[in-house]
Amino acid sequence: MEEVVGDDSAGPAPAPPVSAPPMQMQYNSPSLSRKPLLIALEPAAADNINSNNPRGGGGGGGGHNRNRSFFTPLGSPVRKAIQMTKLDPQDAWLPITESRNGNAYYAAFHTLCSGIGIQALVLPVSFTILGWTWGIISLTIAFVWQLYTLWVLVKLHESTETGMRYSRYLHLFSAAFGDRMGNIFAAFPIMYLSGGTCVALIIVGGSTSKLFFQILCGEGCTSKPLTNVEWYLVFTCAAVVLAQLPNLNSIAGVSLIGAVTAICFCTIMWLVSVTNGRLDGVSYDPIKEEPNMAWIFSILNAFGIIAFAFRGHNLTLEIQGTMPSNEKKPSHVPMWRGVKVAYLIVALCLFPLAIGGYWAYGHKIPPNGGMLTAIYQFHRRDTSQAVLALTSLFVIINAVSSFQIYAMPMFDDMESKYTGRMNRPCPWWLRALFRVMFTYGCFFVAVAIPFLGSFSGLIGGIAVPITFAYPCFMWLKIKKPKKQSFMWYLNWGLGVSGVILSVILITAGVYVVIDTGIQVSFFKPA
Repeated sequence: MEEVVGDDSAGPAPAPPVSAPPMQMQYNSPSLSRKPLLIALEPAAADNINSNNPRGGGGGGGGHNRNRSFFTPLGSPVRKAIQMTKLDPQDAWLPITESRNGNAYYAAFHTLCSGIGIQALVLPVSFTILGWTWGIISLTIAFVWQLYTLWVLVKLHESTETGMRYSRYLHLFSAAFGDRMGNIFAAFPIMYLSGGTCVALIIVGGSTSKLFFQILCGEGCTSKPLTNVEWYLVFTCAAVVLAQLPNLNSIAGVSLIGAVTAICFCTIMWLVSVTNGRLDGVSYDPIKEEPNMAWIFSILNAFGIIAFAFRGHNLTLEIQGTMPSNEKKPSHVPMWRGVKVAYLIVALCLFPLAIGGYWAYGHKIPPNGGMLTAIYQFHRRDTSQAVLALTSLFVIINAVSSFQIYAMPMFDDMESKYTGRMNRPCPWWLRALFRVMFTYGCFFVAVAIPFLGSFSGLIGGIAVPITFAYPCFMWLKIKKPKKQSFMWYLNWGLGVSGVILSVILITAGVYVVIDTGIQVSFFKPA
């Protein structure tokens, strides 16, 4: 939650006492120094100091000079921020900003865990439509584009002019465009990217758990396997246990494990595919469907697959909000350092996965499941069962680890409702209850609405601006670059292009739903 600007019209009335732990919040604010006496003293307190020490200390400097030494220069932005900024005690009570001792390593762990996911495994499917040239060009443009918008978010996290820190995406958007615009255009996509991803992770983790058991049990296994719903429940129980970790910094180790397992399963998949060679009869000619309208929408779907491969922008400000910050050491420095390392590794995972997978399977790559399905469909007999089992285990661990970081904004939102109304932190039992309710709520959605994935293209198109468009518009609104300058043209061009891409993907999603239809089956997961 951002720090709230005070109203100067009320005069120099004393600030109300804060019941939250205030010192950590002061030290971690970009608008405050680590000197505890930096805030101007109240008149009565100042008089007491001067009366007790009329000479103002050694050197004949006087009490006025002694007090003034605690301030930054009169006209500096930081001094203005000190005079304007009040601390919001709720930040010390909520799981995202409860702990502000993060660093560049934590930022890299969280960014990697949230940036590489199961959606990257279908990247070779987009190449079957776009071909080699346009597939690689599109993937490269999307990578550079989202890396730029990530940099924009990192820079917008804190303002040197007002001293505010925006530790949640929705709060930054609302500060730029107003609460009404935030609720209309940003609230649903942000909630979908958290809650919807958690539902998808339960489905992927549960299904892969079933596959992992089948590999370990072998073809002649006589034990009765669990049903899909039961595997979903097993995965959900594991997620509930990890969800009891209190705040975002406390799951840094979980994110590290998730990042390592993501790197491992991506590397294993493209290495197994490439070392086994190309399949017989592989073709690299782009698939062209008839009629032309279907072909056009298949191209749009390919662009959507590439766009959806990059995720995690809705968590960037939250991750940066866990870091300490002041005017000398702003949080954007370690954050960007961690992000650069993380996305170098992301590139080293996604590009070989897309290129190597398409080279090995061509147009034979399964459209559902992508590389994960291809490994078991084409190499189940010529690849060690230990390698296949290890790959499945890595996917499961990554899914349960990613669940924690994507669920954290939802936990934070639920607790903020309580703290805002009761003006006190959540008791431990209520926090645990909130997390159990949310996690099993996601399980219920995964079981009750198994056809929700049919709307993924449509809903995903609505969420695309979170990554590709909104950061550019927020930069224009907040930073106000000079008209017709390079940054002005760049952000307008990328922002408008992101909105157009979103509209196109939503249209394609509607077409796919209408053209292919939806098999509605409540409480019957495949």
